[in-house]
Amino acid sequence: MRLVCISDTHSLHRRIPDIPAGDVLIHAGDCLGAGTLNDILDLDEWLGALPHPKKILIAGNHDWAFQKEPERAMEALTNAIYLEDTGVEIEGVNFWGSPWTPSFLDWAFMLDRGHAIREKWNLIPQHIDVLVTHGPPAFVRDEVRLDVWSQNVGCYDLWERVSQIEPKVHIFGHIHEGYGQHKLNRTLFVNASTCTERYRPTNPPIVVDI
Repeated sequence: MRLVCISDTHSLHRRIPDIPAGDVLIHAGDCLGAGTLNDILDLDEWLGALPHPKKILIAGNHDWAFQKEPERAMEALTNAIYLEDTGVEIEGVNFWGSPWTPSFLDWAFMLDRGHAIREKWNLIPQHIDVLVTHGPPAFVRDEVRLDVWSQNVGCYDLWERVSQIEPKVHIFGHIHEGYGQHKLNRTLFVNASTCTERYRPTNPPIVVDI
């Protein structure tokens, strides 16, 4: 199965230079710009024109409509499978998606580190092949850089859960600077942020075969 991974398109999806062919297109959140229902309608039209047989989408911290108006958001999204602390099986491959990230300022789908966010990660089943979260686990492509200052901002509790279940692939975004992939133990970690640090949608989609 070929996975085509994108994230953090911020309603700039139509400016992505090229989307490779594949079996499942996965969007790891921050798909919207202003986070409105109209943004979802435009995204859905674009998704419907892509050739991938299946599309999976989770929300991110910019995607307010999915948190504030979930029923209407679901009505607007017709061309992708939306996962929010839920899973789906496609051709024998088990996927799980979750939008949460540790609290930072006032954004959508944020929870305090520790018990609050750990409850969400504990929902992830043991036997998951592909985990899709919006944010990264701690110390995995999670470094924010500003001039000479840098900080790892990933979620420690997410790292603990991923270490327990060891999915084949863990796809995320959120930290644009962390774009790329690397293998650690049994898991391939993929930061699929499409937008660069300057919000230009020029990072190519990452293709993963499982």
